[in-house]
Amino acid sequence: MNILLWTGIALTILAVAGLGLSLYMFVVPRRRPVDRVREVTHDSSATTAARLVRSSRSAPVLASSMAKLATSSDLAEKDAQHRVLVQAGFRSPAAFEIYAATRVFLAFAFPILGVLLMPDLKLAYKAAAFMGLAWLGYLLPAIYVSSRRNTRIRALLRPFPDALDLLVTSTEAGLGLDAAFMRVSQEMEAAAPELARELQVVNHEVAAGIPRTEALHRLDARTGLVEITSLVNVMVQAERFGTSVAHALRVHSRMVRRRRMQQAEEKAAAISPKMTIAMILFLLPALFVVILGPAMVNMIRQLAPTLGIQL
Repeated sequence: MNILLWTGIALTILAVAGLGLSLYMFVVPRRRPVDRVREVTHDSSATTAARLVRSSRSAPVLASSMAKLATSSDLAEKDAQHRVLVQAGFRSPAAFEIYAATRVFLAFAFPILGVLLMPDLKLAYKAAAFMGLAWLGYLLPAIYVSSRRNTRIRALLRPFPDALDLLVTSTEAGLGLDAAFMRVSQEMEAAAPELARELQVVNHEVAAGIPRTEALHRLDARTGLVEITSLVNVMVQAERFGTSVAHALRVHSRMVRRRRMQQAEEKAAAISPKMTIAMILFLLPALFVVILGPAMVNMIRQLAPTLGIQL
């Protein structure tokens, strides 16, 4: 019995240590300066989101081996997973492998911990708990990445109309597009560091020799915002056909403001049905108790002697 107990404790310690190491490698990946340079200067003919995180440095061997168990052979699905990681802020060359390896590790670690912590369960319950915990461990990293992606998208979307107005003002004042991007990134750095950082990356990529069109498409792939996608399309079309960039940006700015107002109106219109459901579930029962409660008490007091009930 003591041997089984100490074996369970040792396995639990190893599982927790491995989980902590995997999470640390995933959240704080190591990168060298050469990796950053290669991310910016690699071949611009690639079209998938994986190009944003490509480098000659790979993930650790253990993480790469475990990642093969959770990696699909479908290139479109791989590209979608790469894109989600990039939009969540994980741009390390080894982020995808560590992410997949973490899912595999948790899918095995959670059931083992659950079985060790609940040794008295019946075999059928143990099998059900094993499957449920395995599924939970496999889904948790995806839920975390999705939550972080949504949080980052909201952080980018909130100051975007102000940054767009500042970009319009800068271009109409006579600044070139690169100088306008640099100016906006400097002005928005304190209020919106995420958005300012993305605009700075565009400038650095253009300075490194990447065409502006490709740099703008990279911005679209990194952010995942519909508004930025529309902005990139407007700027690419304006540059391609030689039209005024300032005028195109001003028109797009008005469209973004109008779309933002429409979204606010939609949210305001959805409040009434939600409040109705809340009133039916929570307010009406309490109101019935307050209104009908005294009447029910008086009725019981009047009918109790007639029915021979002693109160």
